[in-house]
Amino acid sequence: MEKIFDLFDSFPPELAAFFISMFPIAELRGGLIYSAIVGIPLIKAFPICFAGNILPIPFILLFLRQIFRWLEKFRWTAKIVRKLEEKARRGGEKVKKYELLGLFAFVAIPAPGTGAWTGALIAVILDMQIKRALPIIALGILTAGVIMSVITYFIPGLFY
Repeated sequence: MEKIFDLFDSFPPELAAFFISMFPIAELRGGLIYSAIVGIPLIKAFPICFAGNILPIPFILLFLRQIFRWLEKFRWTAKIVRKLEEKARRGGEKVKKYELLGLFAFVAIPAPGTGAWTGALIAVILDMQIKRALPIIALGILTAGVIMSVITYFIPGLFY
């Protein structure tokens, strides 16, 4: 994640936190860690990182299937699409059992391989309606944000 942070050295910190939160691997979690490191107050960092993380999700939900079909036409990108779809199917098995609650938990629990981007991919693979998936993903991002805020802003303060 440090390499992602380094990309934004020349940006104002708030803008960097916003863009970091848009990255598929970093998402809001990385944005909040970055914000804490550079000293952005939580009251300012949380809405910036939430906005950065939620912004791409409607586009993923709306257009991912069409993008994947187009990418499958090319041999070198078809492999990537198949890997992403397989990853979503594996995560989707857990989500499918509990539907919206499963999707919420998948997005909300800040663990490697989880988050809004993968949650949106799972929602697309499972053919969830956008009007049902988007609010659940947003709630998951908020919950992950609360968890990460405690981890990045409050727990370190207990030790110094």
